[in-house]
Order: sequence, then C-alpha cells, then structure tokens
Amino acid sequence: MTERSSSVRPSIPVAGDRRAIVIDDSRAMRSLLRSALETCGFVVSEASDGLRALPQLAADEPFNLALVDWNMPGLDGLALIRLLRKNPRYDRMVIVMVTSEAEPSQIERALAAGANEYIMKPLSAEILVEKLRLLEEEEADW
Repeated sequence: MTERSSSVRPSIPVAGDRRAIVIDDSRAMRSLLRSALETCGFVVSEASDGLRALPQLAADEPFNLALVDWNMPGLDGLALIRLLRKNPRYDRMVIVMVTSEAEPSQIERALAAGANEYIMKPLSAEILVEKLRLLEEEEADW
C-alpha cells in the first residue's frame, strides 16, 4: 500500500450501493472485470481510456472503486491516477491498477502516483474478487 499525505483514507463500502468504474481499452478485459465486480454487488460503469473516463468520474455520484489499466490511448492509467489524486473529490475512491506492466519499478510508480493496489494481468475474476476482499479487510488500516 502507498502512504498519502491526506488524512482521508479511501474505502470500499461494505454495505449499501457500491459504484465502480472499469477503465481499460480492451473490451474483453472490461467485460471480465465488470462481471466480477457485479458479482461483488457493484454497479459498474466502463470507459475505454482515461479521457473518456473523466466525465463519468466527475458525475454527481462518486465512485467507490476504479480499476485502471496502465497502457491506454489518450490519457493513460498512470497519468489518470496522478490527475485524480490531485483532486480531493477522489480521496475516498479506491484505485486499483490492473495491468500487464510487471516490472517492480512500474509497480512502485503506480503506488507512488496514488494507486491503492496493483494487480497484474492476466487475471481471473476469482483473483479480482479475492483482492477486493483483502482490500475490504484492510480498510481499517487505510
């Protein structure tokens, strides 16, 4: 996990409506992630890149969770995370980088930018669900 200067800690609600956005240029990956999130009780939105995600992220109802791919056209995932973490509106949103970037330096960059967690592709729905359960358990530590 990364430490951020903000005193507000992100959290995934354990009850009530949970909203997530999946931001990935692969339609197949968005479908897999959407299905897994819906199984966990999330209402899910999708965007094919960071630029297309921005209007959805700025909507009235905040998202609790964002799953973000690194390599996308337009605004890539790392730049998107940096942009979001500059805005206090997104302090409570959990951001998970879901990407094929496997180098330790890339993981460090994503966490330093403000990602709460990092999941490497390829992944299964089961891996994502387990990671979300772990994030919920760690919520008190955020």
